[in-house]
Amino acid sequence: MKKTVFTGSGVAIVTPMHQDGTVNFEELGRVLEFQIENGTDAIIICGTTGESATLNHEEHCQVIRYAIEKVNHRIPVIAGSGSNDTAYAIELSQEAEKMGADALLVVTPYYNKTSQAGLIKHYHMIADSVNIPIIVYNVPSRTGCAIQPQTYVELAKHPNICGIKEANGNISAIAQTIALCGDMIDIYSGNDDQVVPIMSLGGKGVISVFANVCPKESHDLTEAMLQGNMKKGAELQLKYLELMNDLFMDVNPIPVKEAMNMMGFQCGPCRMPLVEMSDAAKAKLKDCLRRYGLIQ
Repeated sequence: MKKTVFTGSGVAIVTPMHQDGTVNFEELGRVLEFQIENGTDAIIICGTTGESATLNHEEHCQVIRYAIEKVNHRIPVIAGSGSNDTAYAIELSQEAEKMGADALLVVTPYYNKTSQAGLIKHYHMIADSVNIPIIVYNVPSRTGCAIQPQTYVELAKHPNICGIKEANGNISAIAQTIALCGDMIDIYSGNDDQVVPIMSLGGKGVISVFANVCPKESHDLTEAMLQGNMKKGAELQLKYLELMNDLFMDVNPIPVKEAMNMMGFQCGPCRMPLVEMSDAAKAKLKDCLRRYGLIQ
């Protein structure tokens, strides 16, 4: 049985930007402290929500290094290091390991995609190149490339492939993966609205967008499930379902950065081609945050 990277709520953290689009490291530090103070169990830096796709190589490394140094071993830091180019994913994964990342989040190849055999070779080559755990990230709605349950069986055989962030939205496929893999690999929900069903099947937690604005609540939900308190977990899932959904009323991370700005953080805009929400959508989001007591 492999060592679990983390249990509970890992935040897929935003990358704050200045108005000119440069990274706001000072505010990133503030956001990291807010997360740790409110019980987040792991930091996932430079993932989709962190706008990794529009960070150049130097920025990507700077943001990972800053998060690792700021967190300073208080909780695990998991660095996004995936690419549709296997060679670049290896390079970035090795750099993140040298910087002190506790684990890596590696998304499936996108645009050029690949076959299931290609996925196995891609992940094995990356895993062979490092000595820290890898969490595979399956998000076919963005990548056009889905990992099949039987493929996970082959991936789970590698000692460095320790987890799955599963965002395929298909509970039946996730159940099949868990049935096939057992304790060979840990599964995390990649969708905030599916934490309870996935954890009820044996998932270890969530890699969460919702946790950016509600870190304590996301931690409490996963902690309830880890303690076997299904009733409390379900109550929290349903209580925050509307907010979880509203954080995806536009392309992620547009709404969650807007929500954090409304809450008093200085997370700034997203980088192009992601554009500002409409006034109507902002009004709806503001009303939702107000009803949940996150703003006045």
